[in-house]
Amino acid sequence: MAAAPAEQVQTVPGFADFLAVDGDSVWATNVGRVERWSRSGKRAEVAMTRPCGAMAVAFRSLWVADCKQRTLNRIDLKTAKIIAAIPTGIANPAGELNVVAGAGSVWVASDATGMLARIDPARNQVATSIRVDPGTCFLSFGLGSLWAVSATRQTLQKVDPGTNSVVQTTALGREPGFLVAGEGAVWVQEQGDGTVARVDPVTGAVSGRVKVDETLKYGDIDAGGGKIWLRTTAGQSFVVIDPKSLAIRARVGKASGSGALRYTRAGVWTTAHDAHTLSWWKKPGRIGS
Repeated sequence: MAAAPAEQVQTVPGFADFLAVDGDSVWATNVGRVERWSRSGKRAEVAMTRPCGAMAVAFRSLWVADCKQRTLNRIDLKTAKIIAAIPTGIANPAGELNVVAGAGSVWVASDATGMLARIDPARNQVATSIRVDPGTCFLSFGLGSLWAVSATRQTLQKVDPGTNSVVQTTALGREPGFLVAGEGAVWVQEQGDGTVARVDPVTGAVSGRVKVDETLKYGDIDAGGGKIWLRTTAGQSFVVIDPKSLAIRARVGKASGSGALRYTRAGVWTTAHDAHTLSWWKKPGRIGS
């Protein structure tokens, strides 16, 4: 049996939650601020009204939603200063959402009636708006497309960035939420069912499901290193799923409530906002192998 992965834990006062990788460091949302952390401690802090949702690092910037101002804020990675606050609207002011980057743009769900905003980073303006299913809040960019989940309609929508339109829709299980496009498929948390659905990016068919826990409220998901990494809220900190067999290769850590997860080749970052911690799990190639 493989040895348990080593966890380096740092105490983060407040409510550290969503993560975005920035080289050998990571940005985390917190109460009234976003913070940049490395394995040796906090390196920067940027005040915001109410940062929320998963963030994106792209175009030498951190892109983070502000759920009170209903803007998409752009933070310069070098200076740790806000250089733009773009009035996009925010589809889910409660804070469960994703900002993602791809196809030369930054994307955010901007209206609960069913609208995505595509932002031009050269102008810091909304370039176009795209009609999607009502209740769409969760996004991922990968495998050449933007992928959008509506929890209320229980759908995964494939958006073609070339035409700015939905070209495929897949029915999902109960309360679908965070997703990731990678390792040859699109992976969606079906939070109400406690399952992860694997969706074929070409046909849109659900090609398999893996039962993880009774529910998956309200974790996070990432892909990389030939594995799917799922932040869970019951039983353990996260699980590792084989993308081909759908076998759960490892259940890692102890249950620590909700939080976020991001994979890097050097290690995996996780937060546990109820425990006020940020953890680093080194050598991800050995976890679940």
